[in-house]
Amino acid sequence: MTNAALSDLRVLDLAGEIGVYATKLLADLGADVIRIEHPDGDPLREIGPFWHDEAAADRSLSFLNNNTNKRSITLDIAQPEGRALFEKLVATADVVVETFAPGYLDSIGLGYAALCTIKPDIILTSVTGFGQDGPHAHYRWSDVVGVAMSGMMTLAGDKDDPPNMPVPSQGYTGASIQAAAGTMMAVVHRDNSGEGQHIDVSMQEANSINQETAMQTYDMMKAIRTRTGSRGAIPIDIAGIGVYECTDGQVFSYLGTPGGAPWTAMLDWMNREGMAEDLNDEPYVTLIRKLQLSFLTSLARPDELQKHLDEFGGRVKSVGDLLPLLMHLHQVFGRFCASMSKWTLYEEGQKQRLMFGIVSTPEDLAKNPQLAARGWYQDVQHDHLGATVRYAGPPYRLSETPWSMRRRPPLPGEHNTEVYVQELGVPAGEIERLRAAGVV
Repeated sequence: MTNAALSDLRVLDLAGEIGVYATKLLADLGADVIRIEHPDGDPLREIGPFWHDEAAADRSLSFLNNNTNKRSITLDIAQPEGRALFEKLVATADVVVETFAPGYLDSIGLGYAALCTIKPDIILTSVTGFGQDGPHAHYRWSDVVGVAMSGMMTLAGDKDDPPNMPVPSQGYTGASIQAAAGTMMAVVHRDNSGEGQHIDVSMQEANSINQETAMQTYDMMKAIRTRTGSRGAIPIDIAGIGVYECTDGQVFSYLGTPGGAPWTAMLDWMNREGMAEDLNDEPYVTLIRKLQLSFLTSLARPDELQKHLDEFGGRVKSVGDLLPLLMHLHQVFGRFCASMSKWTLYEEGQKQRLMFGIVSTPEDLAKNPQLAARGWYQDVQHDHLGATVRYAGPPYRLSETPWSMRRRPPLPGEHNTEVYVQELGVPAGEIERLRAAGVV
């Protein structure tokens, strides 16, 4: 086993909420990420919820989650003496990540061109709502603006819903993931060519790719994708596809689709449990036998659908005739699911190659046996809290250059002496003077 993948990388973290997850991804892979917080306080430390509901700078769960493995210094880069200290840091760094409005760093003499005079191969990653140029570049942004303007909201939710906002921070997280990926590509290029570069990440652009094929559907078919809920692209609700209630929660079922056993295997299970009701009668037997991919896709193609309808022996002549049958099948299947626990449906379903998945709550994830068996959760001692805090584990596992939780998130300015005095060689008395002046 060698050092962590990015143990030779130093990152200066000026990111706000839209980009802080990007620097966490780099830090957790071993990069020396120095979080630069304003002496008056980091706004990210004010984001709840808080440890034991105690609102304090060292107790924001959002901050704790996004700042593992980082060091913290305080610095006001807008002041001339603060800018001079930042320039000293840039000379030792590989990457700077920032989320200021376009042009702000240039206005204080710290834009990409200025940084290149200090470190010619520096990589500057800028994460904003709409990018560094264009008519919307200076528009204000927030997470909900990102998921709305990217098109994500219009596809989120059930068909009868208004546009749904995904769980908070999806816009920011999507932008951060692309920022981290772009930064790593720039590092590879720098290592191969010696050339740094400026990376421009737009949250709108980064999250527009989450529409999957919506844009291509319009480009190729002039059709606008709409909210479909759990049934996906199938034009009508299909029994066995979607979310179903259980005795202790919910499961997501995806029966009749490639990769699992056919609906007939589900009927066999329902028969064994004595809960098939009238599904062994016609036309349900034929319907269940046909609930597979070729039939489901034919629902959107009338010429293909008629071939399937002919097999019902005259009992079903149109999609309209199918709807009450599918609704009854849905209700019988729903009663079957409602009689069992979600873990029973999941585990027994897996044994029979029936595609069930638990709709996991946070409690379910905390108790998940697969995550526990792989040691995914990471327990980190927080001396200032007098407690051990459990963190989510690695998003990937590298066998030779592993992800690891090396240190807890920092306290504000915890590493001022370590960075300024011990690494940059600034006299301790000078740091005290700058602290009194509000620079650090």
